[in-house]
Amino acid sequence: MELILVLLGLALCIVGIIGSIIPVIPGLPISWVGLFLFYFIPQVPIDFVLLGITLAVTILLLILDYVIPAQGTKRFGGSRAGAIGTTIGLIVGLFFPFGILLGPFIGALIGEIVFNRTQSDKAVKAAFGSFIGFLASTFINFVATLVFLGLYIYKVWAFKDLIF
Repeated sequence: MELILVLLGLALCIVGIIGSIIPVIPGLPISWVGLFLFYFIPQVPIDFVLLGITLAVTILLLILDYVIPAQGTKRFGGSRAGAIGTTIGLIVGLFFPFGILLGPFIGALIGEIVFNRTQSDKAVKAAFGSFIGFLASTFINFVATLVFLGLYIYKVWAFKDLIF
């Protein structure tokens, strides 16, 4: 049973890495569940501080997934309407192929043009900022899932004699 849990945890960490790049898959929570599976392996003493910190990081980064693109819009000269459009575009984009990539950009563009009557070049610049923010949050999630995989491998390596 322990071997199944170890292999399942490894699979979840790998799926989590893929999910950090493919936004439709919630990569970070899946990777965290892979770490959490150590709780069910009696031979591996689980560090609840580690699980708590990684859970807090997971929740924080899930929140930042929606905040960072909106902040990117503001940094590139967008207004509150553009930031709101970015967030709405990100949420709506979840339901369309490539929508997660294009949604924040289109949402910011619509928010700037429709609600603020912004010139198209300024609106495109703000929308580009939302795209840069999205890429930044994707990169942060990718790095976090790699760290989770590293923690997972460390735990398996440290207790391999007890597990196998």
